[in-house]
Amino acid sequence: MPVATFITRLPSSGDGIRLAVKDLIDVAGVPTTAGSRALAATAVAAERDAPCLAGARAAGARIVGKANLDELAFGASGVNAYFGTPVNPLDPGRVPGGSSSGSAVAVAAGEADLAYGSDTGGSIRIPSAFCGVTGLKTTHGRIPLAGVWPLAPSMDTIGPMARDVAGVAAGLALLEPGFSVDVAAAARVGRIRLADVDVDPVIDAAVDAALARCGVQVIEVSLPGWGAARRTSDVIIDAEAAVSNRALLADPARRDLLSPRVRAGLVEAQAVTSAQLLVARAEQERWRDAMAAALRGVDVLALATVPFFPPRLEDAVRHGYLALTSPVNLAGFPALALPVPVSAGQRLPASLQLIGRPGAEALLLATGAAIESAVSGPGQSSAR
Repeated sequence: MPVATFITRLPSSGDGIRLAVKDLIDVAGVPTTAGSRALAATAVAAERDAPCLAGARAAGARIVGKANLDELAFGASGVNAYFGTPVNPLDPGRVPGGSSSGSAVAVAAGEADLAYGSDTGGSIRIPSAFCGVTGLKTTHGRIPLAGVWPLAPSMDTIGPMARDVAGVAAGLALLEPGFSVDVAAAARVGRIRLADVDVDPVIDAAVDAALARCGVQVIEVSLPGWGAARRTSDVIIDAEAAVSNRALLADPARRDLLSPRVRAGLVEAQAVTSAQLLVARAEQERWRDAMAAALRGVDVLALATVPFFPPRLEDAVRHGYLALTSPVNLAGFPALALPVPVSAGQRLPASLQLIGRPGAEALLLATGAAIESAVSGPGQSSAR
C-alpha cells in the first residue's frame, strides 16, 4: 500500500508559518478530494479558499500541502485504502489515528508547524493522541464550515493541531483573528471516570499524574449517560453522513470507487430512519444539559483522550476509537487533547483530554499550558 502524509504537496516560499490543511478544506487552485477516489476522479480545482483560511492567508502562512485523511473523514484509524496511510512518527507499525491523520503526522514529523483538521467524533483529538501532538476541537459553530466537505454538519468542527499548546493557540488565532488566551488556568478540574469504558490503566494513571503534578484541585465528577451519548452520536453521524454523501452513493460509477469499508458503512447509514433521528435529536438536547450540569461545580472536565494506545496497523479495524471523544461532539462543547508522559519503560505518550463549556477555548488552552509546563520537568518519560 502506498504511504502519503499529503494528498497534494504545494510549493511554498517565504518565512511564514508552515500550514498543512486537511484535504476536505478548500484551497484555491487545488482539488478537494476528502481522501476519496470517488471524489478525486471528478474533482476540479477549488475556485476560492474556504473562509476558515482567511486569517492564515492574511498572516502570510505557507500552505505546504493538502493533508491525507480517512476516506470522506468517515473513520478514526487513519488508514486510507486509496491514498495510503500516513506513517506514525512515534511507531511506523502503528496507526496514526484519524480522520485527520495527515494533519497530525505532518506536525509530528516536522513537515508543518501547524495543521488544520476537522473533528466530528474525535478526528482531531484521536490522531493528536496517537502521534503525540496537541489538538483542539472547537465549539460547534465557532469556526465557519463553508468550503469544507461535510460529514455530519451538526457535529462537524474545524480546529488547529500543533506540537504544543502555544502552537495550537496561535493556530486558533489564525482561524479566528483577534483570539487570545486572556484568562487564567482552571483552578478546579472535574475528573471523569467511566465504568463502561475500559481505559488502559497506564493511560489513566498518566492523566491522574499530570493533574497532580499541575497542582490543580481535582474533584471526582459523575457523568451518567456517557455510553448512551456515544450511541446517539453514532446515529446522528450516520444519518448526516448518508445525506452528505448521497450523490456518491447514487452514482454507480462513483459508488464503485469508494473503498469497500466506506461504501458498506454509508449504505448501512442510509438505514437510519427519520424516527430514530428524531429520538437522537431529543437525546442530544438532554446530553447538552447533562454536560453543562457536570461543569457547574468545576472549571473544566478531564479524562483520557483515547482509551488505548495506537493499535498496530494489522489491528486497525477495532471498536472504541471514539469512546471518549464523540459525546463531546454530541454536546457541541470544545475539548483539548495534549500528550502527557507515562511511567518509565513506556515508549508512547498518553493523551489527556480537557473539556470546557461552549466558547471556553481560552480556558482550555490556559489550563493545557499549565499542565504542559508541569509535566515537562525532569524525570518524566515521553516519546515526544
